[in-house]
Amino acid sequence: MVKSITANPQGQFSVEDYTVFTIMLGISTAIGVYFGFFQKKKNQTTEEYLLGGRKMKTFPIAISLIASQLSGVSIMSVPAEMYSYGAQYWIIAPTMILITLIINYIFVPVFYNNHITNCYQYLEDRFSPAVKKFVTFTYVLNIYLILPIFIFIPALAFSQVTGINIHLINGIVCGVCIFYTMLGGIKAVVWTDVVQGMIMFVSCFLVVVIGVAKIGGLSEVYERATAGDRLEIFDMTLDTTTRQTFWTASVGNLFLWTGYLGLSQSCVQRIVSVPSMRHARTALWIFCVGFIIIMTLNCFTGIVIFAKYFDCDPIKVGLVQKADKLLPFFVQDVVGNLKGMPGVFISCVFSAGLSTMSANLNSLAGLIYEDYIRPFKLFKHTDASANKTMKLLIFVSGVYCIAMGLIVEQFGHILQMVVTIASVTQGAVMGIFCLGMLWPWANKHGRALGVIVMSWIIAGAQIAISNKEITYPPKPTSVDGCYEYGFNVTANDFPTLVAPQEESEFSIYNISFVWYSTVGTFMVFLVGIPVSYFTGSQDMRNFRPKLISPLVQWLLPEEVRQNEFSLKAENDKLNTEPIKEWTFTANETEKYKERHGVIEQTL
Repeated sequence: MVKSITANPQGQFSVEDYTVFTIMLGISTAIGVYFGFFQKKKNQTTEEYLLGGRKMKTFPIAISLIASQLSGVSIMSVPAEMYSYGAQYWIIAPTMILITLIINYIFVPVFYNNHITNCYQYLEDRFSPAVKKFVTFTYVLNIYLILPIFIFIPALAFSQVTGINIHLINGIVCGVCIFYTMLGGIKAVVWTDVVQGMIMFVSCFLVVVIGVAKIGGLSEVYERATAGDRLEIFDMTLDTTTRQTFWTASVGNLFLWTGYLGLSQSCVQRIVSVPSMRHARTALWIFCVGFIIIMTLNCFTGIVIFAKYFDCDPIKVGLVQKADKLLPFFVQDVVGNLKGMPGVFISCVFSAGLSTMSANLNSLAGLIYEDYIRPFKLFKHTDASANKTMKLLIFVSGVYCIAMGLIVEQFGHILQMVVTIASVTQGAVMGIFCLGMLWPWANKHGRALGVIVMSWIIAGAQIAISNKEITYPPKPTSVDGCYEYGFNVTANDFPTLVAPQEESEFSIYNISFVWYSTVGTFMVFLVGIPVSYFTGSQDMRNFRPKLISPLVQWLLPEEVRQNEFSLKAENDKLNTEPIKEWTFTANETEKYKERHGVIEQTL
């Protein structure tokens, strides 16, 4: 089997495969056309374009969240993680239950109680405009760094199995994504995510089932994975420098994914697009179940790949350059003879990339328009002008992603660098949000030093990585059976890699990269709370209680809580007509309140 692939390194992408892939792109395009033209009358306002009029259905939103959180990078890298380091990473699947609880009962009530649609607007209401600008800038910068990779990695897989120029396919697929996101707004994004999410599930399921059957059944997969030490998921080692342990996979990913899912604009924008908080919580629980299923399938795929190449590692014999390319190689080998299956797999990888790209393009357009274009008052800001401007922003951002493919291709380690920097920033951002929602006395001065400290840690860690002081050798693989495929190699041809033994004292630079978000979050708390006290804690007389999570509102002084209850009762009496204008900004929210005679003190 391996030998036959060597004779045809480009694989055999048949007419059926191209047909499947074209149908997937065609459906995505058709959805954009439908919402961009046939529902044009319902897509006039900015709120409709960005939030679907806050009338989006629960199930599509949940599927959209699943599809956009599992990028093409995840589809290819998670099986590689299982193959190289074992099943420890799977712990993220059940951890999602706790993550969903945190988001549902800490973040979601605050966003809904304050009519938040731009999650970073909360930081202005709670702290100051400067804090909002700082966090918004980090989000926009990180998304623009990572976004080209989300779509380039699937293009790389497509190029491997077809031989088509990678930049050509990257341009075509990005063009389709730009088209339906620009025309259809959030509705097109969500409904294409639904289609793409279904493709992802079917593809992952079929690849696993066929792979297990080719190997000889689940029992054979289990025996080979156990013999290869790939099924350990309860490594209780407390060493924070170990790449993956139970604590790294659970606690580390708890902070990483809570910030990624609950505090990024692309996710929050969809969470608040459903009619009520109850719908939002239901959507998140559906997401949780779907995420666990897809992530389990994805992780198990990696175990099946290891079982398939149990005695002949494709990486060591030069058939695959690195672990991230194992999945398309495995698909070619196992299901390449089934016409249409490689097309289904490539559609799966592209579906994941497209859903992530479209969600981020839509949220970026709204964020950049609101924070960086509208304040300059270059033209009259109406719903029509706002929509046209955001469509132009989507187009420009998409073209940027296509052009950046030329740079992404040149830097083999850019993904690790970008993801690491993003996780560090994300930890600090999550710390700022949690400090605001969970500690009423925190003020705007308590957040900057934490970000500076994390920047220092990541800089030191990157220097250590470049000097080979930090390495993560994979678990052992075998080449004992490679002679059956025509490869004359032995284990002696491949020296065992061992992580450098550090004899000096513990260094913060050496902690596993998975801990960066956790450290960043706690650093903001450890610095922010005392700094807030020394610079003057938040004045409770001018405080809006609903800026604090309901779980900790008992910490507020009694008079502050009583003021909130009386204000809410007055609100219920006066709030008799629906909001008729776009409420994406705090200024427009205040206009609405003043129109109804409701006046609140702000920070």
